[in-house]
Order: sequence, then C-alpha cells, then structure tokens
Amino acid sequence: MPEKPEVVTVANTLKRQVLGKEITDCQVFWDNIIAYPTVDEFKKEIKNQKILDITTRGKWIVFELSKDLLLVHLRMEGKFFFRKIDDSKNKHEHVFFTLDNDISFRFHDVRKFGKMYLLDKKSAYTEKPLCELGLEYDDPLLNADYLYSKIHSKKLPIKTILLDQSIITGIGNIYDDEILFLSHISPLRRADSITKRECDVIISNTRVVLHDAIKLGGTTIKSFTSSEGVHGLFQNKLSVHGKVGDCPICGSQTIKIKVGGRGTYYCPHCQK
Repeated sequence: MPEKPEVVTVANTLKRQVLGKEITDCQVFWDNIIAYPTVDEFKKEIKNQKILDITTRGKWIVFELSKDLLLVHLRMEGKFFFRKIDDSKNKHEHVFFTLDNDISFRFHDVRKFGKMYLLDKKSAYTEKPLCELGLEYDDPLLNADYLYSKIHSKKLPIKTILLDQSIITGIGNIYDDEILFLSHISPLRRADSITKRECDVIISNTRVVLHDAIKLGGTTIKSFTSSEGVHGLFQNKLSVHGKVGDCPICGSQTIKIKVGGRGTYYCPHCQK
C-alpha cells in the first residue's frame, strides 16, 4: 500500500498536469469507490469545479476544488492515468473525470479498494476521515512528549503502534521497519517499554526516512507505481525491509517475522 512518500509523489506528479483545469463531467463505473456523498450527488457536485491545488494528509491525496475537497485514498493499487476522451475503457478504470482540455483523467484500481470523498472544504478537516488522523511526520507538534503520551500505556508491539494512523499518520509497513532499524529498537518491544528518549529517536528517524523517501519519489515495490508509471528510487536505499541476509550495520543475519500479521524485517542483534 502506498505510504506518505508515495502519496506525495503522486500528488506532485498530478499537480504538474491538472492544476487550473476544470472538471466538466464525471462518470463512475464502480459505486463502492465513492464513500461520500451518494454517487449521483458526487457526480453532480464535482462538475464545473476547478482544481486549485493538490496536497496530502496522511495517506490521502487532497484535491482542493473551487468549493469542495476531493479526498482520494489509493489503498492497495489505485493509480491515476490520462487518456483521450474517446479512448476505450480499461476494465480496471472505475472513475472518469473529464477535464476542460478534453482529457479523460481516470482512476484505475485493480482491486477496487480505493476510496473517494467529496466534502465541503470549510468542514472537511473536522469530519471523517481526516479528523481521525494523527500528526504528520513534519508537524512541529510531533515531539517526544506527544509520542510518549500516546504510547506509554499501550501493550502492543511498537511496530504495530507506529502503523496506527491516529498517532502519526502516513507511516506504513515499509517505513516502519526502516525507522525502527535506524532507531535500534526491536519491532517486538512493547510500546509501554519505550522511553521518552527513545520516542525522540523514533521521531528523528521518522523524519529522516520519510524526508529521504519523498526526495527520491517513494519506494516502488510490487504493484505500486505513481501516476503514469513514475517509479520511486528509495527501494535502492532500504536498509532492512525486504532483505534477509547480512545486516548492513553489524553483519549479523537479518530475519523476517510476522508482527500483528505484517511481514516484518529486523536485525535481532542491532534491535534487541
């Protein structure tokens, strides 16, 4: 699933092509992708709105329109593509936005897990799903006191806690492994055993890892590519995720285990 760096990469790629364009029509071929409002209302309300900006909140792409915010979650395999209006429909293309330059801007999702919300921009950040999200990795309010207050009473593994989008939003499985590896903290450690000093280390490494990944366009692994097949390069810098073999720090054997049902890579020697 795309994480914060991949979502930022998609948003930046789309910005170069759709800012200032007006949505003149909308077709929906798989109703479940539209989470709110109803499909008919969604198609009606989004028409004739101009795309003013594209940002992100956690793993959501946020299209600022003339009146509303269009929120898009790519989930496992969501992608955007640009096609000519008369190009035939691919079976995995489920939402079409016609732009005023006669381009068909299409949402492609093999698994059909993607979600879209169209919300009034005045209240969107105080309503679900955005109101449920925690702090961004670069928010000045994200500090050791904040993280410690959120996790010091939790008995779950720290690996699982860092995936909780209500605490720090945007971290997924790949970057979780990388952050804990750089922090020399075992993914199996209970969150209530993490000290305030270790919280500071986790936050520092979260910023380092996500900043570097965003700079390199995210990580291209398995099914994910950004809009129009733009590939990230951060997979070339991964220290531990997806790797079983010699630890790049100590030379010991890195291993793969399951933590909370998620494939997890770590070094038992460096991350005791």
